[in-house]
Amino acid sequence: MKSINTTMVENAVKIAHDIKANALLLCIDIIDEVINILDETKKDLSLIFVFREDEIISNDMKRNAQILYIPNVNLTRIGKIKLAVAKGIVLGVLKRGDKIVCLSGVPKLGYADSIFVIDVGKEFEILTSDYISDVIENVQPEVFNAVLNIACELAAQGRESRKVGTIFVIGDDEKVMQLSRQMIINPFSGYSEDKLNILNPELEETIKELSAIDGAFVIKGNGVLVTAGRHLNAALGSKDFPPGLGSRHIAAAGITSVTKAVAIVISESSGNVTIFKNGKLFVTIEKPVE
Repeated sequence: MKSINTTMVENAVKIAHDIKANALLLCIDIIDEVINILDETKKDLSLIFVFREDEIISNDMKRNAQILYIPNVNLTRIGKIKLAVAKGIVLGVLKRGDKIVCLSGVPKLGYADSIFVIDVGKEFEILTSDYISDVIENVQPEVFNAVLNIACELAAQGRESRKVGTIFVIGDDEKVMQLSRQMIINPFSGYSEDKLNILNPELEETIKELSAIDGAFVIKGNGVLVTAGRHLNAALGSKDFPPGLGSRHIAAAGITSVTKAVAIVISESSGNVTIFKNGKLFVTIEKPVE
């Protein structure tokens, strides 16, 4: 009798072929078990494997599929997919018009249990060629990736058992600084830029510690931390904004509506991570219910 994983992968592949999908995205921990099925598929269907950053991946997998990395935090089934697709868009792996079949599951169950079909252009409503070129022009993809990872870790784990809420504003830093004011002494003042890049893993604990301070982080498109504890002056009127989101989200939407920055918000109340661009919500990655 076939295993659940074999059956799920075979059906995901069949759906992908039937709807003429561009890619099959696998957010599952059992790829080794079904690699023989996937080997036959890769001739006419792009494969995207999603792995946690701490997982060891064989060179054969790297050669035969695109790899997207997500942080090693607890995520819902759809949360994994949203995070992977958001990264895939910014890294250029996915584009507007792509239709992808996604296979996901919960690691502790040991098997895949969910198949989703995502039309990238419809699910990610503000996805346009302008958005992508804007991000690539103003924010290096690896910087976006690093900030999103830190945000997801803070949302999932908090800081010293406390919930965290904060904003990361990335890119167009000169204009962002003009449209904001300092609430505390700048903790990054006086350091050289080469010591302040968010791609430096030694800074991660400092960033997480400062996340407890009110206000936003401002980060250059190349990853250099400009300041923390910044009050963002630009805000959208309530009539222009989806209901149910708080002041941090309004501030993030506002600053991205008048600059070329991207903003990533952690909600202190819900633990959700939301990305804004051009004053609009790009995607929300929900925190799992405990």
